[in-house]
Amino acid sequence: MSTTTLSDREAQAIDERRAKADRLRARGENPFPHDYPDRTLIAVLQAAHDPRTLGPGERPELRYRIAGRVVAKRGHGKTQFLDIRDVSGWIQVVARLHPAEGAVRAADARPSADGIGSSLNGRLSLSGEELLVRVEELDVGDLVGIDGHVYVTPRGQLSLAAEGTTMLAKALRPPAAKYHGLEDIETRYRRRELDLIANEATRELFVTRARTIAALREWMNDHGFIEIETPVLQTLAGGANARPFVTHHNALDRDLSLTISGEFHLKRCVVGGLERVYMLDKCFRNEGISHKHSPEFTLLEWEMSYADYHDIHDYMEALIAGVAQRVMGTTVIEQHDGVTLDLTPPWLRIKVRDAIRERVGVDIDAAPRAELIEPLRERVGEHVTWGQIVEALYSKLVEPNIVQPTIFYDFPVEFHPVVKRHRERPELIEHFEVVMRGIEVGSGSTELNDPDEQRRRFVEQRNRRPMDEGEEPYPADDEFVRAMEHGMPPLGGAGIGVDRLLAIFTGAETLREVIPFPALRDSR
Repeated sequence: MSTTTLSDREAQAIDERRAKADRLRARGENPFPHDYPDRTLIAVLQAAHDPRTLGPGERPELRYRIAGRVVAKRGHGKTQFLDIRDVSGWIQVVARLHPAEGAVRAADARPSADGIGSSLNGRLSLSGEELLVRVEELDVGDLVGIDGHVYVTPRGQLSLAAEGTTMLAKALRPPAAKYHGLEDIETRYRRRELDLIANEATRELFVTRARTIAALREWMNDHGFIEIETPVLQTLAGGANARPFVTHHNALDRDLSLTISGEFHLKRCVVGGLERVYMLDKCFRNEGISHKHSPEFTLLEWEMSYADYHDIHDYMEALIAGVAQRVMGTTVIEQHDGVTLDLTPPWLRIKVRDAIRERVGVDIDAAPRAELIEPLRERVGEHVTWGQIVEALYSKLVEPNIVQPTIFYDFPVEFHPVVKRHRERPELIEHFEVVMRGIEVGSGSTELNDPDEQRRRFVEQRNRRPMDEGEEPYPADDEFVRAMEHGMPPLGGAGIGVDRLLAIFTGAETLREVIPFPALRDSR
């Protein structure tokens, strides 16, 4: 048994690959050329030809140029096989001695009748012996260009018979897991490029992410909303009860915060007369990391004039279901553990009071403090308010147990300082949350538009906010209140955590799966 360590083997493999690159240079070939024009996507080639119609054999008149990564290599001697993959798919490439040796000018070959096949741009085809030598020198992981023609194997597989190869990027490091699927979780998250190379599912997931973001933007635009680019660097990070990241701007000689929400800037645009606005961008919160929390995340927020929270949750329900249909092709989605979510409207709507009564067995409006605290089974300080107890009952005992999409509404007033009080019960606010799979995916409210009450609520929030030692009290956003004093119409607002929505759409177990480069703890 070899005593060579893995790191030694890797070092040896890298040395061998560098030596191959040097041999290419010695022959006057650049192992990292500037371009490779006129290639055809593999999926286009495959769509153009049905192997059952063509039948087994070579089709020299159907010439193509493809480019991609070598993901498998097999065979030896006079016949060798490569599996080449590009962004659209993969195809088998066959390299073997031609029946008639000698160079044939590609310029003399006519393109295919349908016009899809590529010419070889005046290149000389390689002799069979030279071609086999070139293929033999290729390593799994190399990016290579292949000039060749259509070949259907005796077993009916559509392939490309190689006539020439061009090194496009010599892979100096060996691949992870030989492209059969990179499974180590830490490696997948920390070295996402290896995850993408090795796992088709990961590539498909991030295509779904891009399509979902595009579909969200398209939906908002189609419904009369105007996209606003809110600032990432803010003089005061407001719009949510969260701790911001703080940095120092040297030229201005002042501290600035990374945005935790674009809400206040959106509302200032509403004051200015833009009645429906949204943002779809990154936000940052200097708080915990978990399967459902990331310090950097993508957020869709919007404000809709002359609407209340019932209008907003109806809109959110339609938006999520509509985007799921556009992106996933269905509103019934399988999750990682086999649970099936049905996003088809209408969703269950239930007041927080009724949900706690059904799930926990206490009536928050009638039960004494001791009875409310008992289900929490933990020590609760004497200064904890009724609203804080209700919030704990909901977040700890109701929300985690919800599977199907559910809209919870009418929350205590304390934790949402920019939301209108309930029109019938002033100890509540007109606020809702959309929960599925035990995760809050989105929330919304009837927005507070009375500037005097807003100022008072900011002061109350500042006085309640827990502070670390030496931390300054959280200031009220006077600039936002001043804007409100110019008159802000009745409006409803909402936000959707796009990463959480992606986790629902793809059935991912954690947000780290759906964020391309997630924040991680130090690996040491």
